Amino acid sequence: MRLRPAPLEDWLRESYFTADIDISSSGVHSYSMAELRDLTSLRHEDLDRLVFDDGYSLGAPAVRAAVARHTGGDDPDRVMTTSGSGEALALVMSALLKAGDEVVTVRPGYHLLIEYATALGCTIKEWRLAPEQDWQPSLDELAGLVTERTKAIIVNFPQNPTGTSVTEDELHRIVGLARNAGAWLLWDGAFRDLTYGTPPLPDVTTLYERAVSFGSFSKAFGLPGLRFGWCVAPPELLTDCVHIRDYTTLHVSPLNELLAQAVLENAPSFIQPRLDQARANRALLLDWAVAHSDMVALAAPTGGVSAFPRLVNVPDVDAFCDALFKKRGVLVIPGSCFDSPQHIRVGFGGRRDQLAEGLERLADALKETRH
Repeated sequence: MRLRPAPLEDWLRESYFTADIDISSSGVHSYSMAELRDLTSLRHEDLDRLVFDDGYSLGAPAVRAAVARHTGGDDPDRVMTTSGSGEALALVMSALLKAGDEVVTVRPGYHLLIEYATALGCTIKEWRLAPEQDWQPSLDELAGLVTERTKAIIVNFPQNPTGTSVTEDELHRIVGLARNAGAWLLWDGAFRDLTYGTPPLPDVTTLYERAVSFGSFSKAFGLPGLRFGWCVAPPELLTDCVHIRDYTTLHVSPLNELLAQAVLENAPSFIQPRLDQARANRALLLDWAVAHSDMVALAAPTGGVSAFPRLVNVPDVDAFCDALFKKRGVLVIPGSCFDSPQHIRVGFGGRRDQLAEGLERLADALKETRH
């Protein structure tokens, strides 16, 4: 197995920490430890009682139960806690997929959801989202890709980087396509709680026995540095994941799980304020795009906190993004990191003043390209 470099991570590796204004992120404004304690009533005494023993291979029972409640299920035996959802995705794909398996993935998309299956030697069939269709997924196209040879369909809706999603009816149709093919359906739900105008989609594991869902604190919860995630899957698949994990991380830190349980038991207190902030920021971004429609073309995101506008008059978007960072201190993600070189990813989940200033500097830079 040989993984290709991840352009997104290469782009962010240093600039993430040195940008004057970061409007690149796909997550919401991060919480501090003080805010976490305030929102959960977690006390110093609770931390002091913690003993740094090894943890459970599948996660502490109370934490697994909290994840099950949060995702709408009632069976903690179907839950595994992980170091971010990335570990869960890697474990599940390693357990399920082998060289030659036919896998459907979405492009543009997050690198892990595409490249990991590629590195395992799978035959990749791309479900492409089209900018001329405002990134709206065509389920008829998906139906044409899924065959009796399809081993897995890997998606994330709401989607990164485009912000597009599917309706609940479309979710049921995707489940039907997977069921008819006997395929696994791997659903990255990192942005499940960040929706505008519609309620969050139901967890796919409540609809289909060969579905696996993934969740994370890195996006809607505003806790990326906690590195806590999970998957919900059939227990026999989780057993296979444990056998792989025995050679890598073994378990999640008991400190992370202590904090995670407190957060999950107070999930709305973390999610709702950031969702309200993102909703207002989304309106600001859409107004900005309309005011500068001669320079950017933007499909309104329906979920998540990232948008994927096309830069109309910029021949080299990578060079533009590099200059935007070096000359104006503004960090965005060039679309080449998602195989869409005329676009950029703009994050609108952070502080409103930072977004407003970042968009103003971005507009000034775009105006210069016209001269």
